[in-house]
Amino acid sequence: MKKIVVFASGSGTNAENIIQHFKGGSVGAVVSVFTNNAKAKVIDRAKNHAVPVEVFTKSELYEDNLVQKINAIQPDLIVLAGFLLKFPDALITAYPDKIINIHPALLPKYGGKGMYGMHVHRAVVENKEKESGITIHYVNENYDEGAIIFQKQVTVLGTDTPEVVAEKIHELEQRYFPGVVEDVLTAKL
Repeated sequence: MKKIVVFASGSGTNAENIIQHFKGGSVGAVVSVFTNNAKAKVIDRAKNHAVPVEVFTKSELYEDNLVQKINAIQPDLIVLAGFLLKFPDALITAYPDKIINIHPALLPKYGGKGMYGMHVHRAVVENKEKESGITIHYVNENYDEGAIIFQKQVTVLGTDTPEVVAEKIHELEQRYFPGVVEDVLTAKL
């Protein structure tokens, strides 16, 4: 059974979807959720599925102790599911091609520092884009610049608000993210 560690900062709907996808299966399981937000809803979502949670501060993210905690788990894959901090170089070096992220836009558009959540959707609407989507990519030392694994588009109508675009993107995330995680885990991608 392959081990998945999820990092999340907020509500945790993608994290929970991945937990549920692998629950009771033979491919892998989410063995731990790490969060930098002690008030994040992902904590309750993980605990409701009996998945251990590790809460850390922003400064602790870049300390050796966190790397040691991850190394003790020996994950086969680290999944960033709404994790808002820059991932530490020490973990990227320790787990090359074993860390993936989901981004709520079609990279390389609307990526980089500060481009997350509603910031992305507002920019898409303000720039009158005809489509947006999700990108699942490997994590490297630069924000949203790792090799792209998967993209899926959705039409953006001229009448769509950023909130409507956010709903469309969330539907794509829920539909495709767990399956892509499984494909990466089983080396189908």
